[in-house]
Amino acid sequence: MLEKIIERMQVELARKSFDGSLKFDCGDEGVVVLADGTASGVDQETDCTIRITTENLVKLLAGKLNPMTGVMLGKLKVSGDMAVAMKLGKLLG
Repeated sequence: MLEKIIERMQVELARKSFDGSLKFDCGDEGVVVLADGTASGVDQETDCTIRITTENLVKLLAGKLNPMTGVMLGKLKVSGDMAVAMKLGKLLG
């Protein structure tokens, strides 16, 4: 599942710029890291980390989970540079 997400994110990164680095931490299932204009599944330090289940990540990327609602309901947790997390909307929008 994460491989498909990484592929989609790589396509988006090729079309739009994204400053900073961000990690979706899906626990035991792995990570999706956006850094240096690429998407990968290699864990590394990032400016911002979003802890989220793979199921909710799919919903987030499909526009079926509002990020602010997700934070309020505890479906995702953001740590680090919040400004980087805010740029994610432009990348996915």
